[in-house]
Amino acid sequence: MKDWASDRVKGMGGYAFDEVDQRVAALKKEGVKPIDFGVGDPTDDTPAVVRAACKKAVDKRKNSGYPSYVGCEEYRQTIAQWTKKRFGVSLDAGKEISSTVGAKEGVFNLHEGFVNPGDYVISPNPGYPPYERGTRFAEGKSWFYPLLQENDYLPRLSEIPSEVVKKAKILWINYPNNPTGAVATREFFKEAVDFGKDNQVIVASDECYTEIYFGEKPLSILQFAREGVISVQSLSKRSNMTCYRVGWMAGDESIVSVFKKVKTNVDSGTATFIQDAATAALKDEQHVAKMRALYHKKRDVLVSALKKAGMPDCTPPATLYLWQRAPQGMTGLDFALRLLQKDLGLVTTPGAWIARESNGLNPGKDFVRFALVPSLAECRQAAEKIRDALAKPKR
Repeated sequence: MKDWASDRVKGMGGYAFDEVDQRVAALKKEGVKPIDFGVGDPTDDTPAVVRAACKKAVDKRKNSGYPSYVGCEEYRQTIAQWTKKRFGVSLDAGKEISSTVGAKEGVFNLHEGFVNPGDYVISPNPGYPPYERGTRFAEGKSWFYPLLQENDYLPRLSEIPSEVVKKAKILWINYPNNPTGAVATREFFKEAVDFGKDNQVIVASDECYTEIYFGEKPLSILQFAREGVISVQSLSKRSNMTCYRVGWMAGDESIVSVFKKVKTNVDSGTATFIQDAATAALKDEQHVAKMRALYHKKRDVLVSALKKAGMPDCTPPATLYLWQRAPQGMTGLDFALRLLQKDLGLVTTPGAWIARESNGLNPGKDFVRFALVPSLAECRQAAEKIRDALAKPKR
């Protein structure tokens, strides 16, 4: 059979979260009912206010035709109002905001607007796979900075090689961070903005988890600059709308305009009735507060069990993830696949699957990621399993 695949596709490994889904399916086929902390797809209901708005909009938009490529005016105006209220930042809804088909589409396609063959894109390691995949499809090169506990999971921008910086087009940052749960400081955002300005590099800030926090409200890069920066947002985790595929990009008008040009050539926009549902979601904060409280409970249940089992405290200040170091003497892969999955029926994501070896280091190899998406009851059940199986015997 002829191999029709392009060189880009041939050189690409599997998608980490597809592998996790396959393992869940395999366990179910074996008659095991796993508790799935793997991919990070919320299992709690999409809020009633969102579903009601979507149902109403289906009839309202019964003859509306193709949606706007970059978002209908009401949706973009609502984003601007929400950004002003949440971050104190005024945005021009017509020039500085574009709708996206979820954050993944925005992240992936941003590279097509700016990256030429051989240009570098600087990305976190571990990190969201589309940073690297989008770079590859744009025929650029990825350079990965490690997220290390001893650095509070912040990059050392001064340590990026000068030859990489000279050819770099985009610096990706992601705070609150997936998978570590780390939150960036004011000082770091200022440093990142200065890095971009000094080196003529776009700073792209993935901010999809700003609304899932357990202490201080996380910041946005838009609070520190507009020129040379763009932020990525999504309704997926804030409002349990992963199936709806809706989000936005906002920031520098010149960056947004290029992104819009790419977007109008590759898709037809998010369905308008879904934009109506997203508009309703952004106008309601009560459901977000309830979900934060629920994630807080899930976090504390799991963290307590892991600590009692003798593992280091991994309590995150934000996001729906736990970035847990494996027990001493085990890699994250062993911990995830042999002990948690095989012995306890708990599916997690091995840290090595969402990180890569770069400069002789894989910063994810000793970790596993728990996504706090099972129900609270399932989290409590998982905590019992962990305590029973892993807790050190009393002396």
